[in-house]
Amino acid sequence: MEETGEPTMGQSTISSSTTRSRRPDDAHTTGAGGQGRWSTKRIAMYALFVALAMAVSFLEFPLMPAAPWLKYDPSGIVCLVAGFAYGPSAAAIVSVLGFLPHIFTNPWGSIMAIGVALALSVPAALIYRRHTSRKGALAGIVVGALCAIVAAIIGNLFITPLYAHMSMAAVAKMIVPILLPFNLIKFTLHGVITFLIYKPISNLLNR
Repeated sequence: MEETGEPTMGQSTISSSTTRSRRPDDAHTTGAGGQGRWSTKRIAMYALFVALAMAVSFLEFPLMPAAPWLKYDPSGIVCLVAGFAYGPSAAAIVSVLGFLPHIFTNPWGSIMAIGVALALSVPAALIYRRHTSRKGALAGIVVGALCAIVAAIIGNLFITPLYAHMSMAAVAKMIVPILLPFNLIKFTLHGVITFLIYKPISNLLNR
């Protein structure tokens, strides 16, 4: 019998499965032996997310008239989307590097902001990596927001007195009337916006 060169059904199925399972960010990989490889596209996307987080971290505005010094910025949304798109490592990298410009002008505030961003985005990304669905994203956002609120309160208690000339007792008195409402509003905004945009952005990145 002559060989036609046509792929068998098994070969076609394997080829199709391989194509479907290959992530778009695996193209143009660097590294050896397929271990710990980072693609050039992934590195570029990490850099893009970091640059975006840096840019939007300067877009600050107050949420509560009673506490105009507490300002909201949307950088946490960038950290969440990066974590959903590329995993916990991306969430951590963007959360840390995205606030580096502020280290030189507000080091204590930057340390607190980095801690809160990590507490928000890394748990959310870990949960979403295990459950890549809208329910998984929602669960990740809720857990991340709760972790971030705790981190923000602890950060305010221990870090704010170092640079704001306030005692820990004075900061503690602000938790219920000011700090808790502000952070609830902040992370609700982060969560709602992220939940609405993460899927379209993921689809765009996966093209």
